[in-house]
Amino acid sequence: SELKARIEELENSLTRYKAIEGTLQNTLIMAQSTAEEVKNVAKQQADQIIQEAKAESLKNVEQLNYDINMKSQQLDDVKQKFEVYKAKMESLLISQLELLKDINKDA
Repeated sequence: SELKARIEELENSLTRYKAIEGTLQNTLIMAQSTAEEVKNVAKQQADQIIQEAKAESLKNVEQLNYDINMKSQQLDDVKQKFEVYKAKMESLLISQLELLKDINKDA
């Protein structure tokens, strides 16, 4: 009877340990599943961040190209205005020189 009691105790312990083992296996499977889920979400977030960064950089490049074109056009306008100013100054100087020549003839 003592042996039977010991066997029953050991069987109870075995049953309890098997239950613990099952719980641990389920916990491990759930942890692996959660880890995989976290990994997938992180990858999706990383991909989204990369896509947003690419879109932002393309937008910045387009803005910079627009700014470059505008500055280039402004430079061309300034050069053209300078050429007009230079021509006017040359014309004014020539007319002043002619006026001085006429004054010297009369004198």
